[in-house]
Amino acid sequence: MAAAGTKRKAASSGKKKKNDDGNDAIASSSGDFTAKKKKNKEIKTSKTEEEEEEEPCNNPIGFQFKVLHTDGRARYTNLTLPHYDCFTPMFMPVGTQGCVKGLTSAQLEEIECQVILGNTYHLGQRPGKDLFLECGGLHKFMSWKRGLLTDSGGFQMVSLADLSDVTEEGVMFQSPIDGKSEMLTPEKSMEIQNAIGADIIMALDDVVSSVKISKERFEEATHRTTRWIDRCIKGHKRPKEQALFGIVQGGLDDRLRDISLEGLLKRSKDLPGFAIGGLAGGEGKEDFCRVLENALPKLPFNKPRYVMGIGYPIDIVICTAFGGDMYDCVFPSRTARFGNALVPEGTLRLKQAQYKTDERKVQDDCDCLCCSHYTRKDLNKIAGKETEASIVLTYHNLRYLMRLCKQMREAIEKKAFKEFCIQFTKKLYSLEKDGIPEWVSNAFAKVDINVLTESK
Repeated sequence: MAAAGTKRKAASSGKKKKNDDGNDAIASSSGDFTAKKKKNKEIKTSKTEEEEEEEPCNNPIGFQFKVLHTDGRARYTNLTLPHYDCFTPMFMPVGTQGCVKGLTSAQLEEIECQVILGNTYHLGQRPGKDLFLECGGLHKFMSWKRGLLTDSGGFQMVSLADLSDVTEEGVMFQSPIDGKSEMLTPEKSMEIQNAIGADIIMALDDVVSSVKISKERFEEATHRTTRWIDRCIKGHKRPKEQALFGIVQGGLDDRLRDISLEGLLKRSKDLPGFAIGGLAGGEGKEDFCRVLENALPKLPFNKPRYVMGIGYPIDIVICTAFGGDMYDCVFPSRTARFGNALVPEGTLRLKQAQYKTDERKVQDDCDCLCCSHYTRKDLNKIAGKETEASIVLTYHNLRYLMRLCKQMREAIEKKAFKEFCIQFTKKLYSLEKDGIPEWVSNAFAKVDINVLTESK
């Protein structure tokens, strides 16, 4: 397979280089820029690249971002990291403790993975920051030559809610390993992430489950996230080597989302990228889409836009239509361990009896290891039971999402993204009795895409 990106080489300002998708990318040494904040309270939708006023950003050496093509709000971009030259839309597999379960680093390269996500809290617990300092960081520890992103540990406020207590100082966790209490502060999160050495590191935010009903808690978390970003910026000791992304919080409240974003925009010179967090946690799909459709276009045009925790194929396509660039989730690898395969028509639950005699590939047009060597019948015997099935289905599911992102990039470049969304959605729900869900058609309609129409 051809790689989705190439290892970064030094480039002089303004010099063109060819990327693997066959386009001319401009390598600029001038850094990224963000929209200048308006004096009025309302946060305006970001301007086009040509209209946007330039404001210098303190980017790490080797970090560059360029929007190559747009189609509606959808963007095809080039994100150059110190370790790798990436292209978005991009899905990032989750390697919680320094590896994606079941796959080697070489296999992740084979499927054209560009960036892996690591978990700061768990990596800080085991093997610990001292080991990363000794061995030269997570790249060397896991023998990975491409991009790395580490989250801040904030998500564990939700996933380990019963073992944590949030205060202004930070989050007190009870270790799930030895039961000891340990405080994770913004400064501590930066210290661990600086030792891990990922290309992109995330600010510690006060994360609240999107289904929590306390308005007061969301208000508190929104303003605390803004206060913590200053501590993260001050505590970040490797700003010339690692890009710090800020995270917009605010739950399902558009007002709080705007307040959070406005606070981050004031600190934009120290934030090479922006993320939207606190979603994909069980909220209704209509609310999920409303928040993203409102928030994404307000993020700076000339910086990466990362929507955290997104892994369902339909969500990735919708978020891209809204203007998102980067996504991550445990879903494709976790569902593989339960014997499920992602395909254009939805999900194959390969443990079901209907596949006992099915001699077809998992996906006819897929070029992955799984589809080249296994039939649905083969996998029916071992799915959800044997490690072998977990490995090959994880390989397939991640390869499926890498190909999906590449297909979106190609469609955006050809100004055919609207038609891509129509065809993708119709095929995804072609076997569903009730057809395309109303929330899906409503989401696309927000950006003038009618997935209920007849495709060309």
